[in-house]
Amino acid sequence: MTTKPKKNAKKYLEKKFGAMTLGFFLRSLREADDISLTEFAAKLGLSRANLCDIEKGRKIPTPERASRMAHSLEIPEKVLIQLALQDALREANLDYDVELKKAS
Repeated sequence: MTTKPKKNAKKYLEKKFGAMTLGFFLRSLREADDISLTEFAAKLGLSRANLCDIEKGRKIPTPERASRMAHSLEIPEKVLIQLALQDALREANLDYDVELKKAS
């Protein structure tokens, strides 16, 4: 089976799975590593309930908290900060895309 390459992978994935959110990203990481909600929450310095709320989109972390979570996971903080800000804009029904760059 051959597949035709997609011109815009982000749009394709969003159409197929929905918008990428911070919660979806964290849940995907957790499930890929087969880690329990409790263990992952402890690794992030969060309560189990708080992590559950983030994964389900009921809470959106501040950029500062997103940064701390990124450091705990040893991934670039830009990724989680951008997702947190995008989630906040989406929740406010503001049609903008977030793109971060390091301040000089």
